Amino acid sequence: MIAFRKSLKDLMQYPSAIAGMIMIFGFLAVSVYAMTSIPYNEAIRLWRGGEGVWYKNPVAAPPAWTNYFRSEKLPESIVLSSSEGSAEKIITDKGDGISETLLTYTFDYSFDAFPKELAVYFTSTFTAKEPYVSILWITPDGREIRIADTAIGSTDTLYFSQDAKLQRRLGGEDPAEGLFLLPENDSRLAQRGLYTLRISALTFEPDSVIDADFVLYGQVHGWAGTDHQRRDLSVALLWGMPVALAFGLLAAFGTTIITMIIAAVGSWFGGWLDELIQRLTEISLVLPFLPILIMVGTFYSRSIWVILSVTILLNIFSGQIKAYRAIFLQVRESPYIEAARSYGASQWRIIFRYLIPRIIPILIPQLVTVIPAFVFLEASLAVLGLGDPVLPTWGKVIDDARANGALFQGQYYWVLEPSVLLMLTGLAFAMLGYSLDRIFNPRLRGV
Repeated sequence: MIAFRKSLKDLMQYPSAIAGMIMIFGFLAVSVYAMTSIPYNEAIRLWRGGEGVWYKNPVAAPPAWTNYFRSEKLPESIVLSSSEGSAEKIITDKGDGISETLLTYTFDYSFDAFPKELAVYFTSTFTAKEPYVSILWITPDGREIRIADTAIGSTDTLYFSQDAKLQRRLGGEDPAEGLFLLPENDSRLAQRGLYTLRISALTFEPDSVIDADFVLYGQVHGWAGTDHQRRDLSVALLWGMPVALAFGLLAAFGTTIITMIIAAVGSWFGGWLDELIQRLTEISLVLPFLPILIMVGTFYSRSIWVILSVTILLNIFSGQIKAYRAIFLQVRESPYIEAARSYGASQWRIIFRYLIPRIIPILIPQLVTVIPAFVFLEASLAVLGLGDPVLPTWGKVIDDARANGALFQGQYYWVLEPSVLLMLTGLAFAMLGYSLDRIFNPRLRGV
């Protein structure tokens, strides 16, 4: 305990170590938040849900905070639902089983640019006679524009830009722009103010009910943006953190601890066992690590647990075995080892109580600095198309961005967000690891 306090006190003398620990604790806090706020099954459902889950999100929209760096403010998505109480709903009985449902959606549009699309999602219940709806658009200056008059089924969707009649009524303008333009105005900026969408629906059966969701698809969305499938990237960015940290920590601990134990056992017992370990190490050093992982992912399984197991297995007999062996051969000749032998300590007790603890101060910095290498490995496999097909990870986001030409279309956020998180993770562990090395490595003390 005294040694731990001294090491911690020494560590606090390095600003880089403090910064690294703050970042790592921040990553751990975000990981806990991600796993508690978005449970695993929910995260998988959201990431694999496609259009059925994210249909109210715009396609490939940058984060909303990018508006702070723009002279013209891009619109954010607006969703108003009569079933959720964000729209006014008045039902009037007309007699003979006929009733009129008036749905009023009012919103303040305070952006300069135009939305990507406008849509109304209808849901209705009826037996034989379909409801009939009339849709009216009212601008801030009082103009009324008829959108559509049509019968609807139990689930129907009206996309304004796909309505050729509406486009003709707007003089050939795309409805997503024409509905926001001032008439006889050369400015191509959207008119700001209070807009109203009014839906008058006639139902012809006593128990018939109608509701509708109005969606204005913005050009920016959320704090992370969306991808080509309308998925909110915040899910992958949040859940990518615990996945990356878990993969890096497990791989680093697994390879480092097992390698150290194997080296200790081989150097203590010597003979044929030590020779076998050295020959396996030499064979492992010439094996192509990444091609083997690619073969496993291509022909066997892309599960992250399978990839993790193969990664640990291929890194156990690494070059570190020879470095650890050289240290253990020196330690085994120490007087306190001879003393342990003389009072009858078992060989396994000597290995785990007297031999291995001497190398832990050297092991800790190496363990910390090797974690980012495995984090980058998991991301690299995902970018190569060999990531876990189920989990939302940073590498998977980068791979989707590459496959859909994000950089060529100016969607830099799609690549930069996971890339920056990867770089920050590597930086945090590197700063802490190098500071630990200066504390535990006698050759670097006082440098």
